[in-house]
Amino acid sequence: MKNLLPALALLLATVAPVAHAADAACEARATEKKLAGAAKNSFMQKCERDTATAQAACEGQAAEKKLAGAARNSFVKKCSADAVAAAASAASAAK
Repeated sequence: MKNLLPALALLLATVAPVAHAADAACEARATEKKLAGAAKNSFMQKCERDTATAQAACEGQAAEKKLAGAARNSFVKKCSADAVAAAASAASAAK
């Protein structure tokens, strides 16, 4: 139980900045697509959900590689950005 609180604090400290960056990236993509109203809301929800999924997968990969500190943060940031970009390009290609 003692280890749970520091682990939770660490998780929140690493996820919060990425979540804010995800919001900005999703907002930029929605603006680029000229979405508004319900379409924009739906797009933003899916984009943020995809970003969170990518974030979780990248956190797992960082744990497998036993990364810590700045190396972990850098890896997770780049991995998440790459995963979201790949998903965006795949979605664009599917249309």
